[in-house]
Amino acid sequence: MIGITESVQPLLALLCPALGSTLILIYGKRPNVRETWTLLASLFQFLIVLSMVPTILDGKRIVCHLFTMFPGIDFGFHVDAFGLLFALTASSLWILVSIYSIGYMRALKEHAQTRFYFCFAIAILGAVGVALSGNLVTMYIFYEILTVSTYPLVAHEQSSEALFAGRKYLVYLLTGGCFLLGAVALTYSIAGTTDFRPGGILTGTMASRSMFIILFILFIIGFMKAAYMPFHSWLPTAMVAPTPVSALLHAVAVVKAGVFGVVRTVAYIYGVDLMQELGLGILLASFAGFTMIVASLFAIAQDNLKRRLAYSTISQLAYIVFGVALLSPMGITGAMLHIPFHGFMKITLFLCAGSILVASGKKNISEMAGIGRAMPVTMLAFTVGALGMCGLPPACGFISKWYLGLGTLETGHLLFLAVLLISSLLDVVYFFPILYAAFFGSPEGVKSSLEKEGGIKEAPLAMVVPLSITALFSILFCFPNPVTDIILRLVRMAVSGGGGG
Repeated sequence: MIGITESVQPLLALLCPALGSTLILIYGKRPNVRETWTLLASLFQFLIVLSMVPTILDGKRIVCHLFTMFPGIDFGFHVDAFGLLFALTASSLWILVSIYSIGYMRALKEHAQTRFYFCFAIAILGAVGVALSGNLVTMYIFYEILTVSTYPLVAHEQSSEALFAGRKYLVYLLTGGCFLLGAVALTYSIAGTTDFRPGGILTGTMASRSMFIILFILFIIGFMKAAYMPFHSWLPTAMVAPTPVSALLHAVAVVKAGVFGVVRTVAYIYGVDLMQELGLGILLASFAGFTMIVASLFAIAQDNLKRRLAYSTISQLAYIVFGVALLSPMGITGAMLHIPFHGFMKITLFLCAGSILVASGKKNISEMAGIGRAMPVTMLAFTVGALGMCGLPPACGFISKWYLGLGTLETGHLLFLAVLLISSLLDVVYFFPILYAAFFGSPEGVKSSLEKEGGIKEAPLAMVVPLSITALFSILFCFPNPVTDIILRLVRMAVSGGGGG
């Protein structure tokens, strides 16, 4: 029997970005104070989320009930191992992205910085709210808060291109939100509840097979933030946003909320048994496998670095969906591990892309020959992230992809193993030419007017330090240490359904 602990910790974790965003607005004309509140809000939120770890590892769930919205539906929080894993990822990366943002926004003298930090805080509120939600209704509310709060960030530059990207972003994700609302309502009408429960809340006797399939389609379209094909084009278009926003979209909050929702649906609404009975696992894995390979092919064709990373994200997110769709313990383990591991590796890559832009003004890969010699720290960190995306040691992507490979063997579907291997090979095809050009290419590609002023150098320290830390953790996750132990224990508990998972 899983124990229940009532606590205000989840509410306090959400009050940090809520209060922080208010103080950011109040002190908007005093940059140093405004950014101090940003850093303090991110730090305190992470510490509160971290304080929940001992309770969850002790085999309990943390519950915070606020009020009842409808019979059988509470607005409140129900923290389990899987939700805590996502909350830890988002809150820890918020600290590093906040430090990086200060260096980035000041170096480029960006406009509307108060709006930027305010919306960023609200977006983290939405992401952590999604992670800690106890049911679909509460999750839906925070999911839409995340959508609305990130629109001004995508359209930050306010150019015609940025405004178009913002409109496209809203059209896609608000449309997805409508489908998700329909899925939530239909789930409630079938099961009489929307609570997340290990093993699922739906049973085969509650509705017809066709009804369950329709419901599943509604969920998949509803979680469009996961950016699987053909619902992906909003993500590369959104690359017009500042680099810290790209990091938020790809590693910290937005797309992670999408794949988190898919995993919740499969494991906590339908359950493995019903998914197998309906044959939905094979369908979802095929869908994800297609995205893994085709997105990688699109990535190869991109010269703009951030766009190549965007298509890489689409492919890597599909690994998470693919893993949970295998419906095997190893596959689901790999999917859950890839959420934090991909977060740290991909944010490293985007932070490096932003540092290259600030230091050299370069956006395209074809212009970056030899830049590894001018910016060795940045490009070494980029190498770590790239190796992880390819599933190669010493980065942690090797661990999650290893579990995904074992998951395909557990299912006995060797075709899925082939898809996984082909996709990983394509990762090498689009990442390694960047590394080769950066370290072994002709330095002519990085000569510019900047060299007249002393040459291209590393970006400001406030940018280099965060990307170095995320790269370091991308390696440390591969080795035994207290942080890795916490992640592995949370994942094992979530997969087994024990201890709040």
